Amino acid sequence: MSDPTLTPEIAELKERHRRFINEEVIPAEDELDGENEAAAAKFEALKQEAKRRGLWALGHPEEIGGGGLPFMAFVHMNEVIGRSHYGQMAVGSVSMQDSIMLHLYGNDAQRERWLKPLVAGDIYPSVGLTEPEVAGSDPTLMRTKARLEGDEWVINGHKWFTSGANRAAFTTVFCDTEPDADRHAKFSSIIVPTDTPGYEIARVIPTMGSTKGGHCEVWLNDVRVPRENLLGERGRGFLIAQKRLGPGRIFHCMRWLGQAERAFELMCEWAKVRYAHGSVLAEKGEIQRYVAESAAEIQAARLMTLDAARLMDQGDEARVQISLIKFWGARMLHNVIDRAIQIHGAMGVTSDTPLERMYREARFARIYDGPDEVHRMVVAKRLLRDPIGSVPWA
Repeated sequence: MSDPTLTPEIAELKERHRRFINEEVIPAEDELDGENEAAAAKFEALKQEAKRRGLWALGHPEEIGGGGLPFMAFVHMNEVIGRSHYGQMAVGSVSMQDSIMLHLYGNDAQRERWLKPLVAGDIYPSVGLTEPEVAGSDPTLMRTKARLEGDEWVINGHKWFTSGANRAAFTTVFCDTEPDADRHAKFSSIIVPTDTPGYEIARVIPTMGSTKGGHCEVWLNDVRVPRENLLGERGRGFLIAQKRLGPGRIFHCMRWLGQAERAFELMCEWAKVRYAHGSVLAEKGEIQRYVAESAAEIQAARLMTLDAARLMDQGDEARVQISLIKFWGARMLHNVIDRAIQIHGAMGVTSDTPLERMYREARFARIYDGPDEVHRMVVAKRLLRDPIGSVPWA
């Protein structure tokens, strides 16, 4: 069945993205892994090449300097952008959710100072939401506080997994500004430039055997920023965070498909050439099962994700569908990469292929944007409350 959202024009643009990722970004991955001038220069070269090819910041609204690509079209783009760990940075989509957050809730001064250079790729954002002392799956437990003293916010707190803070120009800090309010109305979001006194990056957190990735632990000690750095209204931080996460989960799931499809291709290519016990692996029944099950899981996750995206595009919150694809997509991603590693044998756990890194990153997928357990709980509660009207096939 053809997908009506994948028009010939969108399909052609998707193919252009695929060529750029396959021909320019993937061959440069080893070089981009470095934290040096050569890696920075390569990133800049890729950015300029993406702009030259008309692929830069296409998902950002046109009025803020982006390509103005419609939501469903950009959903399709993420399937190929996700083929590389560096795909988002290479095409300028890594800042998209933060740019839209500023576009929707920022004032004129905030948009002028932060939004234009953000879309252009001249600066990077970060978000301070998760805290080590409380469960990140329940953001209403946040302890970071901000109080007004005259015309300044004074912020004190402790954040971690503030991804990209080590290279970001600012962090949007979510903090308790309304201690007496309902738990969903306690929090506000405040823009904090990362060079503000009292803003301290304690460390880049080592994760899953790697020190890279930029997941930072941050202390805010009497950090003072102007009153006008408030993003949106007081007490609306929880809403702003949820608005940021909704479309982001769709894009994440599509990028997971890109990773899984790349692992699937590596699996098939190796199975056709690796000889053992009298034949190539591709002729062995167990390996054929791995290939068939991987294809089925990828296609199931893909159709589920596109269905959720179409509902969201029509104005539906699609809560059941988004929670379904979050935990199902994460499981699919792990399964496919795991099978690809198994087929590669010892080579699969080395850095001679991208699979070992993909495997480590796939484990994160079951935690960020809400752990699988929370999404399963959301689905189950809604389906038990209305087992006929809430099912995704109703």
